[in-house]
Amino acid sequence: MTSNVTGYHQSTASLIIPVNTEEVQALVRTARASGQKLYPISTGLNWGYGSRSPVTEDNILVDLSRLNRILNADEISVDNPVAVIEPGVTQRQLYDFLQANCPELTFNVTGAGGATSILGNALDRGVGYFGPRKDDVFGLELVTGAGEILQTGFRRLGEPSPLAHSHPFGLGPMLDGIFFQSNFGIVTSACFRLLPRRPVEVAVSMALRKPENLAEFIDELARLKRDGLLTSVTHIGNRPRTHTTLMCGITRYLERHGLTAAAAAGEAEQVLGIVAPNAWTGLAAVTGNRGQVSSAIREIRARIGSYAAIRIVTERRLDIGATLLRPFNFLPAARAQAAAIDAVRPLHSLALGVPTDVAIDNLLWKFGSPGQQPTALDQSRCGLLFINPALPADGRRVAALVRDLEAIGDRFRHHLYMTINIETTTSLVAIINLLFERDQPEQVERAHRCADGLYACIREHGLEVYRARADMMHQVIEDNAYWRTIRHLKDVFDPDNVIAPGRYNLPL
Repeated sequence: MTSNVTGYHQSTASLIIPVNTEEVQALVRTARASGQKLYPISTGLNWGYGSRSPVTEDNILVDLSRLNRILNADEISVDNPVAVIEPGVTQRQLYDFLQANCPELTFNVTGAGGATSILGNALDRGVGYFGPRKDDVFGLELVTGAGEILQTGFRRLGEPSPLAHSHPFGLGPMLDGIFFQSNFGIVTSACFRLLPRRPVEVAVSMALRKPENLAEFIDELARLKRDGLLTSVTHIGNRPRTHTTLMCGITRYLERHGLTAAAAAGEAEQVLGIVAPNAWTGLAAVTGNRGQVSSAIREIRARIGSYAAIRIVTERRLDIGATLLRPFNFLPAARAQAAAIDAVRPLHSLALGVPTDVAIDNLLWKFGSPGQQPTALDQSRCGLLFINPALPADGRRVAALVRDLEAIGDRFRHHLYMTINIETTTSLVAIINLLFERDQPEQVERAHRCADGLYACIREHGLEVYRARADMMHQVIEDNAYWRTIRHLKDVFDPDNVIAPGRYNLPL
């Protein structure tokens, strides 16, 4: 059995951990001959979507975590900002490598934690703080379900070609995209774009004053994105999301400064009421040279200042605030502000490209497992389900959907922990999670019924999720021309249905 935070369990036949592409190829060929099914995972930390769980029973888990090399480590530079990475390369590994070898570069991080796979997340169309991760990846190497090694784009020209790791498009039809959210093969490496650090990097916090202005707030933030003034994805979190993100950090700060656990928990609630009272709070980054950032901030204040309270967050401002408040920690008001600064630090860093485990630490703390390694989340009592709709850049439609989704959450006695992300210049996504006690069968069942209700509501609005859990594949796959075409492509690349049967595809 493969247990995970969704409460969804699927039996597996065995576990194999290959160490290179050739071993993956041999494994696929053996599976074709035997009829055995394979389910590849990168690090298996796809929390809230199924983690290591296959869609169908009795697959062999193919754990790619030992394929963890940065293949062109000696070639990465400011003038060559591409890392060729294997699926076992984690956010923390790449960050530490760049800090040691090329600190002028960063990359598109997510809040999922330092131990999560970069390629695993990108291939499932995860969203980082600087945009969709699918845009960061090109030049794949993979083993198809037919047992062939395929390299896409100009990577097919081999290492001697200067185009192999630089030109993202290649010649002829682009194959890269059909291996995102597909079950046609097992990706063993890919080119991953890196980003130059800018001279000035600040985070902008925007607290919406009146919740009834959510639609106008979203529309104006989308315009700022299109105008290039907000240089990252803008995350707009509702109050439950903001509070659960800050609660652990604030409580721990108060405990470190002399309060008992019970007193710290009670005061943390009061702190949140002071520092994060708003129904919706946005967070984005503005980067560039000093003049660009100053001009962008002035424009942001002019355009959304009537809707939101705006705070500019920098490391220097956080340091100054903490220093000024430290002597007055005996005063509850000063202690509240100092605790908030301490909790905000990792979120500020994340918005500027530094991986953090704070989101996972918060969940472990919330469910009574503080101090455990973040990779132990699937072994905790935490129950977590994601339901994530893709959205148009239309504040009125988004606000209407939010109201309907919140009504469904109320019906099932669930808080919706929700972030609306302005992902591209023309579209948004929402990240919605449900939390529950996984060792309580009633809570597991109710959470899944709530998730089903949320998905039905999304479809009623003419929308769809952009990423699906393993346990909801049967809901998102329909027998229509689109999915039949995907099924035909499966026959080309994986004629014996060896790789991840049922995942983003029609069943046989």
